[in-house]
Amino acid sequence: MIKLDIFSDPVCPWCYLGKANLDRAMEAHPEHPFAIEWHPFQLNPEMPPEGVDKRDYLLSRFGSPQQLEAIHDRFRAIAKQNGVQMDPDTPKRIPNTLNAHRVIHWAGLEGRQSLVMAALMRAYWVEGRDIGNLGVLADIAAGAGMERAVVERLLASDADLDVVKAREAHARERGVNAVPTFLIANQYVVSGAQPPEMWGQAIAEMTQVQNKA
Repeated sequence: MIKLDIFSDPVCPWCYLGKANLDRAMEAHPEHPFAIEWHPFQLNPEMPPEGVDKRDYLLSRFGSPQQLEAIHDRFRAIAKQNGVQMDPDTPKRIPNTLNAHRVIHWAGLEGRQSLVMAALMRAYWVEGRDIGNLGVLADIAAGAGMERAVVERLLASDADLDVVKAREAHARERGVNAVPTFLIANQYVVSGAQPPEMWGQAIAEMTQVQNKA
């Protein structure tokens, strides 16, 4: 297997599109060699624990409803082109995702990371759920096969807060400053929501190299 490290935040729209495109490529190439590990990266580390109203926050950044709607229309068009169900207006809040990244970290210890990341992204982008809410996070973890009571107990504590923060700091020190960022075999960096065709080509090339080895 070839390690594929993915630096991502579930509230990042490009991360959602990027994961969807990678998933499509891997479904089309079930012989793919990737062993995936998800790594924490907060788009908004300064976000208060309770989160903020999404529209108000974006308007404060982009200045006008017209400009914001133009940006959202662009996302809608790109999502549609990629066959992804996504409306930027569905989520009503921007959460602090530190606790979500703790859940993803624990999911990795159980081999459930991709399941949990997919569930978090769907909960936020398709269902409009507040993934900063501890109860919502426990529900999502349980739905992915994790023990709800254990997750609730861990979320109520400071368990692995330092670990997750250290992992993110390490990523930034290595030069990760935007997401999604994909690191293939600890050598090749791919940034952004790449199309399925790119991933399909990468899979084909790596499989060919492996077969010759």
